[in-house]
Amino acid sequence: MREVSKEGMGGGVDRWFLILAALFTAFGGVMGMLTLKHGRRSRWTLAWMALGFVCLSGFLWVRGEARGACPLVGSGEILAFLAWSLTLFYLVIGPTYRLSLLGVFSAPLVTAFLVGALAPGMWVNDPQRVEGTNGWQETHSAMSVLGYGGLALAAVAAVMFLVLDKQLKDHHLTSGLFRNLPPIRELLISIRRLLWAGWLVMSVGIVAGFRMPHGQDVHLHLLAALGVWLGYALLIGVAQFRGLAGRHLSIGAVGLFIVSLSVFVFI
Repeated sequence: MREVSKEGMGGGVDRWFLILAALFTAFGGVMGMLTLKHGRRSRWTLAWMALGFVCLSGFLWVRGEARGACPLVGSGEILAFLAWSLTLFYLVIGPTYRLSLLGVFSAPLVTAFLVGALAPGMWVNDPQRVEGTNGWQETHSAMSVLGYGGLALAAVAAVMFLVLDKQLKDHHLTSGLFRNLPPIRELLISIRRLLWAGWLVMSVGIVAGFRMPHGQDVHLHLLAALGVWLGYALLIGVAQFRGLAGRHLSIGAVGLFIVSLSVFVFI
């Protein structure tokens, strides 16, 4: 992504929102892991993630006011928006399906996104206003990254499935992690629903992408997003109509997420 401005590395309100969000999610993840180590579930991970979400929402609001548009200019803002969308999906899906450990597994990924967003070369200290915004382009960018947050959470749930599957095969049936992980069937249902949810939201972004003005850079980004969309469509289609073992579906969800992450960060 092309950066608008890279003047200075000092902090502003928006930067402190990201720092606080990173601290909240990191603390929630660490405390959750320590609690899990003693064979108990962390009841506070949801609260720490919710605090991180509030800070991320504050960042998007402040940054959006400065940009005069959806804050998705440059890799740093994309990573922050991705962290926000992943956390949003967790707050909706986790408590609904009683996947309390999803926050413990999600927190490190959210924290990594935020640390990356704040890294030198990623962070833009003096954001400039975006001129000539287009509604279709804004919708394409926002819905594509929002949908990718759901796909990221599907990858997190897939990691949980693979961990549980390995513990079952190794007969580690008395460990604290095994006792607190949800049933393997519930994890599979959640992975499928998250893949569908993320893919459908991304589909809205793809449709909007074809309606927006197409410059050379925009054309490249749209093609990359379309490639990600088609990759997930293939995975979902095979799982839906041909059937995939839970392990293969989980490996596919994790692998496709890792490969496609470069689309939103480096292209």
